[in-house]
Amino acid sequence: MDYKVPFVGYIAQYRNLGEELSVAIEEALSKGDLILRQQVQDFEDSMASFLGVKYAVGVSSGTDALYLSLQAAGLEREDEVITVAHNFVASIAAIVHCGATPILIDVSDDMNMDIGQIEKAISPKTRAIMPVHLNGRLCDMEKLMEIADRYNLVVIEDAAQALGATYNGKKGGSFGVAGCFSFYPAKLLGAAGDAGLVCTNDEGIANNIRLLRDHGRKSKDIIACYGFTNRLDNLQAAILNVKLKYIPQWIQRRQEIADLYYQGLYNIPDVKLPPVSDDHFFNIYQNYVLRVSERDNLAVYLKKRGIETIISNPIPVHHQQALRLSHFKLPYTEQLAKQVISIPLIPEMENSQVEYVIHAVRDFYVK
Repeated sequence: MDYKVPFVGYIAQYRNLGEELSVAIEEALSKGDLILRQQVQDFEDSMASFLGVKYAVGVSSGTDALYLSLQAAGLEREDEVITVAHNFVASIAAIVHCGATPILIDVSDDMNMDIGQIEKAISPKTRAIMPVHLNGRLCDMEKLMEIADRYNLVVIEDAAQALGATYNGKKGGSFGVAGCFSFYPAKLLGAAGDAGLVCTNDEGIANNIRLLRDHGRKSKDIIACYGFTNRLDNLQAAILNVKLKYIPQWIQRRQEIADLYYQGLYNIPDVKLPPVSDDHFFNIYQNYVLRVSERDNLAVYLKKRGIETIISNPIPVHHQQALRLSHFKLPYTEQLAKQVISIPLIPEMENSQVEYVIHAVRDFYVK
């Protein structure tokens, strides 16, 4: 279906950047730079600088970033990791694949981890906390880090949706022992396929992930440990290098669109808008998520009007029977699963498209 307002802008973005991307890809291919070559190093250096950390290590996906970070931090079988279910399954899956046990707590009004529930979930087996910075807004990392320090817990941030977001001026991913990013195509910084990265200020963590991502190879002939094939693809690094310099202006455009949505929708009683940036939180609006009544009917109505929307996790992860997590009671997470809907917000949108979405939502609710 051709939408008047698509949810993603792959085609428009390529139209804008195609020439630069072609040059970067041609340069890599003409030099035979395919696996862990200069383009990967350049991207890692640029990301470390952007995030304000000492080290950045490119890996094959955001999920692998989480898994390798848990491995590098020394998580062992029967260790417990506190995280949330209002998120894609990848975060929990990374914990399970390490042999550790996910301990799920509820989220608060901003859809991020409810910091007030962390201490109640800590047990003698608790080893780590994995906050998920959802929709381009960070968790309250000051309070979270204070708890983690008090109980000597490792913090690994799932920052897949929060590249460039800050709390008190500090970027997401730079608080814990490791910050994990996804460059899935629909992200603010998207590859032409799967890609990810771990950032850290811990040299040991960085070195461990470099080993783990490449079969444990310390050099061409020396194997330091059993590892995996989780390298950042060189061509993806070349593409990401081109796009990274546009991140500040893309974030600015997302802020502008979010402001237009707020002005057009704030006074509809049946629509609750996402939190705005303030003196502490700078949000990058990876997704613009509404909480609404009659969510499913709204989705059908907007589709008929040519507006593409996304309903994330209509079945909460802990209610997926195959995952055996149904013993967790998360009422707020379950409520959100019935209410949330993401409307289009991409830098390539025209203001006329934003206004079209606003009028369509208002037409549905304001009779």
